[in-house]
Amino acid sequence: MSLVTIKDGDAVTMTSSEIAELTGKLHKNVIRDIREMLEELEKDGSDLSHVREDKDARGYTENFHLDRELTETLITGYSIPLRHKVIRRLHDLEEQAARPMTQAEITAANANHLVAVERQQREQQVALERIEQKVEDLGRFHVWDYCPQNCLSLTGVKAAMNDRFGLSGPVVDYVLKLWPHQPNPAGMVRNGHEDAMGSQYMVWAKTLVTAAFKRFVSESTMVTATQATHPYFEGRFRLVQKAKP
Repeated sequence: MSLVTIKDGDAVTMTSSEIAELTGKLHKNVIRDIREMLEELEKDGSDLSHVREDKDARGYTENFHLDRELTETLITGYSIPLRHKVIRRLHDLEEQAARPMTQAEITAANANHLVAVERQQREQQVALERIEQKVEDLGRFHVWDYCPQNCLSLTGVKAAMNDRFGLSGPVVDYVLKLWPHQPNPAGMVRNGHEDAMGSQYMVWAKTLVTAAFKRFVSESTMVTATQATHPYFEGRFRLVQKAKP
């Protein structure tokens, strides 16, 4: 996908990817800075309807597209050399936008778009195959009448991870069900309640759960004393690492 959007009659925009490339910052940190800026501007009543956000097949942000005003607002807190790089690039983009695209540029833009579409289709296919594999795995799971002592149900995992790391239910759901390194379930347990009507619930081995969440936490970046981000998780989440034996 082209990093720059130039359309006849439209304002030149710069993507978060290119800002990261120009400034040497991690893209996830630029996205974080943009979110914080947009939140503050929204509180101030600014109209942000023109801001475009590209997402991949999993719903994660691939790029923000910012116009000149928002780009300059974003980099206000950056160092002078970094601001200079971004502003100089904006000038280059505006010069390009002032002239018609050549046939070679049109061909390249179409090729980039085709590559982006094909990549999105591949991601969707991978996601579908993962769902189908999970359904197939469920048919092979061992089913117990009682939850083994070395396993935890979803409720148990949420309680344990909240106690250990302060993680919320949605974050735990993501790690167990959507994260690329999710721990494999150990099996299923029959629900013994009278009104359960023969239903079953999934359980995970404690050792695998502990290892998975330790990895997730180690890959997270603390933004404040209690808030963190993760490259694969959308937005901030609560993270308080507590000492455990």
